Amino acid sequence: MKFKIAVLGATGYIGSPYRKEIRACKDDATIVSLCARRLNNLEAAAKEDGAEFFSDDWQKVITHPGVNLVLVCTPDAIHQKAVMACAAQGVSVLCEKPVGVNAKEAWQMWNVYRSSKLGHFVPFWTRYVGIFRRTREVVQAGALGEIRAFTYRWYNPRPASMPFTWRDDGEVSAGGSIGDVGSHVYDTLRWILEDEAQRVLVHADIITPPKPDLGNIDLREALYWGGQHKSSEAKQIRKGTAYDYASIAVQMRSGILGTIVLSHAAFLRKGIAPELELHGTDASLSLDRITGALRVFRRGAKPETVATLPDKGLGNRFSQYVFPALRERIAGGHSEHPGLDDGYRVQIFTDSAACAARRGAWVDLSEIENQR
Repeated sequence: MKFKIAVLGATGYIGSPYRKEIRACKDDATIVSLCARRLNNLEAAAKEDGAEFFSDDWQKVITHPGVNLVLVCTPDAIHQKAVMACAAQGVSVLCEKPVGVNAKEAWQMWNVYRSSKLGHFVPFWTRYVGIFRRTREVVQAGALGEIRAFTYRWYNPRPASMPFTWRDDGEVSAGGSIGDVGSHVYDTLRWILEDEAQRVLVHADIITPPKPDLGNIDLREALYWGGQHKSSEAKQIRKGTAYDYASIAVQMRSGILGTIVLSHAAFLRKGIAPELELHGTDASLSLDRITGALRVFRRGAKPETVATLPDKGLGNRFSQYVFPALRERIAGGHSEHPGLDDGYRVQIFTDSAACAARRGAWVDLSEIENQR
């Protein structure tokens, strides 16, 4: 089966590299239609891809003749309408995370696709990073004993003068940093531990000062401007309304206790401490994503480096992971790759975390799950 692809959000920070990878998969896929907010960028992208059709109307793009796979790489608030329209059209889908604005939307998407013979994929890419795969193997082999606790730090510092984008808008971004990077963190934890969260307690805030407001720009443009200019050069500023920091206390169903710290603030920098710590009855593990060092600590012994796996990137993600996963699901088989079912489970967690931040109290994930 050859995929004929429509890309929504085609010229953005996520859609652009996806298109580049797909262009290298000539035997697997061809890009036939594109959608983005700004037509001047879109016309150039269509020429680059050899796309037959482009429009700023996503509904026209997904119904273009021959389309059998749609990539939904838009702001979070648009995901549900686009995915449900894809299901009605009978086409497979890749939907960026968080898959919806809330768990109810995520459930609707998963529910319609699970009863179909359509492919679906949610890009939780951390699962494919070598050092995380090795960590899962160590845990599954029982080398740490029974896992009792974890600490996960995901800092994604942005330039201090980076302008405002839709990711800073609480009306468009599903939970800010909780949904953006927290979704990766939680999916990785549940995949490694084979466990789900039971309840969460959260402090979350907006700790970045007001940002330059340059209007309707995408993340690539914002990152570039932020690297070239100072905030004082902007004529207007705008305060974000989506969380850019969160500290999450987690209790898993098995009783494992954990702490997750998430940030997009410029002054919380990577590499000071391991990204992930796992603590078991027999040993503890530290994962340093920057150096690639995976170390195990035992009482009375020197730390043991069990692997050194620098992050060299994932190669072509579509040929290796996306297309095989979609074909497995279209054929009616089981797939180990992340899909809308995983997107739904993760959305329950991120919704619960955002709810706990607003309440200032523990929230059981069952409360959010029962709201579907």
